[in-house]
Formats: sequence, C-alpha cells, structure tokens
Amino acid sequence: MYKQIAPNNLDLNGATKVYLSTSRFEPVFKHEPQRALTALSRGFGEGIEVGDALVRCEVPFPLNQPDLVVLAAITRAIHRSKPVRITYHSVSSGTGSREIVPFGLVSNGVRWHVRAYDRKSADFRDFVFTRIESPEILENSTVSREETPECDVQWSRIVQLELAIHPDHPRPEVVKRDYPMVEGILKIRARATNLGYLLQLWRVDCSPTHSLPALEYPLWLRDPLALHGVENAVLAPGYATPRGRLA
Repeated sequence: MYKQIAPNNLDLNGATKVYLSTSRFEPVFKHEPQRALTALSRGFGEGIEVGDALVRCEVPFPLNQPDLVVLAAITRAIHRSKPVRITYHSVSSGTGSREIVPFGLVSNGVRWHVRAYDRKSADFRDFVFTRIESPEILENSTVSREETPECDVQWSRIVQLELAIHPDHPRPEVVKRDYPMVEGILKIRARATNLGYLLQLWRVDCSPTHSLPALEYPLWLRDPLALHGVENAVLAPGYATPRGRLA
C-alpha cells in the first residue's frame, strides 16, 4: 500500500532484501519535531513503558519528578472536576493543609505544577507537584463557579509577544537561524500564567533598554509593556514595572 501511495520513495535492495529510501524520497506523513525527538530519544511504544532510544541521545537528567501517586490523584480530580485536600509545603508559609480545585498541568521546563483554585487564599495559584503530599479527593464537596478555570483571568488571558534578536548580539545571523523568525521577529502567543516561566526558560532580555548580556540572553522583548498585568512577569529576566522599578 505504501508503494502505491509513494512509488518513488523506496527501492528494494536485491542483495539484502531491504527497502531503502531513494534520492527522490518525499515524506508522506508529517510528524511534529518534538514528538519525533521524543520517539528517537526514548523509543516507540503504545503503553507507558517504551523501548530503547533509536539513536544515541543524551538529555538533561531530571532532578525532580512528580510522585506518581500524587500525579494520579490530581489528574483524576481534574478529570472529574473534584476538589482535593492536600498537605502542601510552601516556601513562604510552611507546611499546612489546603483545599484546592485543580484544572490543569503546567510545566516551566524544569518542574511540573498544577494550576488550581486555592480555597485558603481564595485565588488561583500554581502548586509545585513535588511539594504536594497526601492528596484526598473530596467526593462530597461541590465546586462553585468562581473556582472554575473560566474565572481564572490569568489562565484565560492570551498574550502575544514579539521577540527580536538582542540588539547587542555580535552574531545576529546565527541567532536568526536558531528560531523560526519572520523578518527578524519571533511572535509567540501564550497564557499569561505561563509567560514568566517561558521568558525565563528561553532567556529573553525583558529590560526596556536591553541591558542584559547579549550572549547570555540572545532574544529581547521588543515591548516590555506587553507584560503589564501578567502576575508572574516578575520571573522574566530584567523585567521592570511600568514605574521603572526592577521587579
């Protein structure tokens, strides 16, 4: 069937009885690069356990990962729209019991969070998975409208940013090759809840005067005011509040 679909893609090697791609090969199926890289580095598989990597590959070793029991309970609660009672270890307030209404998972590129309504603070927060223990789904507790993601302004707000090559970078042509830019500009759209994480991960200079070192921060946010009202903008490198004070 594949030879019928793409007759010019394969030739049968008579000696080895193996089909090899031809010089006229054109892909029939499109794959997302990230999924292809995952398959190459971790192998293929329909279940949780996958095979060996298909090519030699080295990836950063994860220093922290969510506990599978905690992850299972939180995702069951998300699927069933149920609140959860947890013990949470907070850097600012210490260890205590909380009731949260989770609705989404968020990765900042280094660790995983759960986005949830926090009944203690009456606000939406990101909770770090590794700081959660003893999750208990509250079967008899109802979720009110103000606890749903539709009322999470930061989650619902989509912000578009324009990233440019850092004006002081000595090799702008190299940076341009690293990103899918159009006329030297990379446009991204993301939830307000994730912007601080992304700008920190991608090492984007968010200072108004592009004052951070260009070799460390090859991208520059053209309009820092686009982050106005984004709660976790304080995580963005060099970000200054509209009054000029460094956040």
